[in-house]
Amino acid sequence: MVSILVRDQDEALHFYTEKLGLEKRADVTFGPGLRLLTVAPRGQKRPEIALAKPDTALHNPDRINELMEHIGQGVPWIFDTNDGYKAYEMLLARGVTFVSGPTQQLYGVEAVFEDPSGNTFSLLEASPEVRSLLKNRSVGSAA
Repeated sequence: MVSILVRDQDEALHFYTEKLGLEKRADVTFGPGLRLLTVAPRGQKRPEIALAKPDTALHNPDRINELMEHIGQGVPWIFDTNDGYKAYEMLLARGVTFVSGPTQQLYGVEAVFEDPSGNTFSLLEASPEVRSLLKNRSVGSAA
């Protein structure tokens, strides 16, 4: 399971399921401010993506603000696709915001998008050479 910090779990759930086409796997509330919410690509068992919000019972407000300020500053996750241009057009039509459109890179065709919280992701149609290296290592496949 990989964890992605989000500002609003319901908004994130809508984005990841309705716009990216992932499916909800778990939605369990353990108490006020403590909810396990996961999504994953359809037909793929692992990994699941935990749409996480810092637990107010574990962190003081200053620490939560500090954690939330780092959203979107990390290395983007990679969503693998067989056709970068087609996946880009489909996700764009669903309302996904792209930071950059598909461009040919040495490693394949890449477009970068972000979720409503500001996390960035690479949509990658890897070159044949890179595809063999990425096999079974990406977060998931875009629909």
